[in-house]
Amino acid sequence: IVRCNPGQIKADGGDQGKFDDSMRVLRKAGIQVWPSPDVMEFMGAKDALCKVAHLNIGLEDTLAYYSTEDFAAGFKKTMAFQPRVLKQNRGSSGEGIWIIKLKSGNYCKNFGDRSCSADEELEMMEACDNHAETHTVAEFLEFCVNGRTSQSGKWDTVGTGKYLEGGKVAGGQLVDQRFCPRIVEGELRMNMIGDTCTGIIHKKPKAGGISAVGGTGSIYTYYAPDAPEFENLMADFSGKNLPTLMANLDLHNEPLPLWWTADFINSDPGTPGTPCTIDKWIVGEFNCSCVGISKCAAAYCQAESPNASFFDIPVKDLMEATYLGNLMGQKAAGILDACKTKAPSPAAARIINRIEAVKRAVTMGVLSKEEAGSMMAKLFDV
Repeated sequence: IVRCNPGQIKADGGDQGKFDDSMRVLRKAGIQVWPSPDVMEFMGAKDALCKVAHLNIGLEDTLAYYSTEDFAAGFKKTMAFQPRVLKQNRGSSGEGIWIIKLKSGNYCKNFGDRSCSADEELEMMEACDNHAETHTVAEFLEFCVNGRTSQSGKWDTVGTGKYLEGGKVAGGQLVDQRFCPRIVEGELRMNMIGDTCTGIIHKKPKAGGISAVGGTGSIYTYYAPDAPEFENLMADFSGKNLPTLMANLDLHNEPLPLWWTADFINSDPGTPGTPCTIDKWIVGEFNCSCVGISKCAAAYCQAESPNASFFDIPVKDLMEATYLGNLMGQKAAGILDACKTKAPSPAAARIINRIEAVKRAVTMGVLSKEEAGSMMAKLFDV
């Protein structure tokens, strides 16, 4: 089980490539790696959106750029047609993700009718902090390709640009996707364990913002997986898309990750705040790289709590985290069984069954949450 974000090993003085290659050797030997380097790369790369563009969770006009020439020609054409979202492949927390509109509003009626000129002005907002900037098309292209130069103008972003640096093999790419105006109403995050959704989070940006990235003042609302508000999305995603998702991402021999997320945006073209005319949600991002379990936040060691541990997690949160961990274990055991490898030990199976029994007892009202918490504490001898 790999709990390292890409780049952390290199940042700590190690060799990320050597680590990834060693994990690939294990996979070729039939040993499971969750997630494998290829799953982390192919699912996490922004051009994964292009690979699902033909599915009902995608947008058919999603493009990927790997060269300066394709980027300049493609972006000038898409930008002249409608507002866009440009996403760099590297980085996290919204850095290098730009929501872009023509300042003049001079959009053409049909795609390809015209291309933007170099001096047309763009109104831009970056997803990491919702700050706004205005640049010409030429300045934006220059920043994306070469970073801060005399030709890119003055930038307020903390990013350095150079999004295509190194080419496709080094992860240099930009994804160009249609802007969905209802993003201001919020996006959905599905927390997934294998093919099972364990919860849905609605993340609404603060007033005047577009991005709901943590730390930007966004409001989170939590829903059960079977929430009626998202019944159609859940049915389509789990029934039509999940069975072929890994194959569509060119990961034919890999299982779905044990713990991952899928972010969705309402693609209805209507004005925010008005009734929707279509019920279509599209994927904005997949993430399977060291996804956190929020219920375990109290165990996170940081400057304010350097000695935090498992035992600092409140009982209620511990029960939920234990349920999630148990479900991950069941999914992992199923994959291993399917590969004809060793099943969980009898002792591990007994603990799994006891945890499930306590969970069911709380659901049925046989035990109170306090009683269940006490039983869980005894089970783990805490």
